[in-house]
Amino acid sequence: MPGMLEGKVAVVTGSGGGIGREIAIMMAGQGAKVIINDVGASLSGEGGSATPAQQTKQLIEQRGGQAQISTDSVADWGSAQKIIQAAMDHFGRIDVVVNNAGILRDVIFHKMTPEDWLSVIGVHLNGSFFMSRAAAEHYRKQESGSFVHISSTSGLIGNFGQANYSAAKLGITALSKSIALDMKRYNVRSNCIAPFAWSRMTSSIPANTPEQQARVAKIQAMTPDKNAPMAVFLASDAAKDVTGQVFGTRMNELILFSSPRPIRIVHRAEGWTPENIAEHALPALKSAFMPLDRSGEVFSWDPL
Repeated sequence: MPGMLEGKVAVVTGSGGGIGREIAIMMAGQGAKVIINDVGASLSGEGGSATPAQQTKQLIEQRGGQAQISTDSVADWGSAQKIIQAAMDHFGRIDVVVNNAGILRDVIFHKMTPEDWLSVIGVHLNGSFFMSRAAAEHYRKQESGSFVHISSTSGLIGNFGQANYSAAKLGITALSKSIALDMKRYNVRSNCIAPFAWSRMTSSIPANTPEQQARVAKIQAMTPDKNAPMAVFLASDAAKDVTGQVFGTRMNELILFSSPRPIRIVHRAEGWTPENIAEHALPALKSAFMPLDRSGEVFSWDPL
């Protein structure tokens, strides 16, 4: 039986390990020819090596799949174009872009440096734009294509010490929605996944107390491969009517996230003053305020 991605060519950024590797492997297993893009840097973005990408390529080829490697960075417009060009050079087309590459520079906001901010925004948000924009040229000509962007509940809900990462990840959801709106006329689709998994990205979670150790053990059970099926589905023709959405993948749970919409409105015929906002609007709106939640408090149950 042919795979769901038979005949398609996919670029998966950050696929030298973790979630990206599992997506690349499953896409290849479903018939896609894959460009494995990974700069081979440390979690914070330093250094570089082709080894992680080579390991992913070996795993794909051992299972009879086809893959080539790109070690260019997504964070620069010129090099992002080279990653998409690699798909054209090796396989002659591009059908799927998975924007998964990322780095972490976690630090509490009032101690975050401009460098911490710019480097994380550069890879996640700018990288997702550069990759998508480079592929858009080909998608328009062929009037087809799919984008799968990796978001995070750190952006959708919130988390400590991740202002740079959270801003980038929520920005990606708005980028995805804009692409979905602007490119609908070309049959191009754009969706996001907020994954849950134990990988290099979560390996810095503290495990000093028994409670923390128990939490880490639960996250370790959420292996990266649990996120791959949704990415494969969104890349396939089976998802032809799915665009502009944000999904979550958590162990064996699939989540559909809401987008911001008005939830309560107050009106005053004669208009508002700062004083009557305090007296009238605040009490009327306050019961609908969103609490200052962190991701872990919203997802408080153990995954199935």
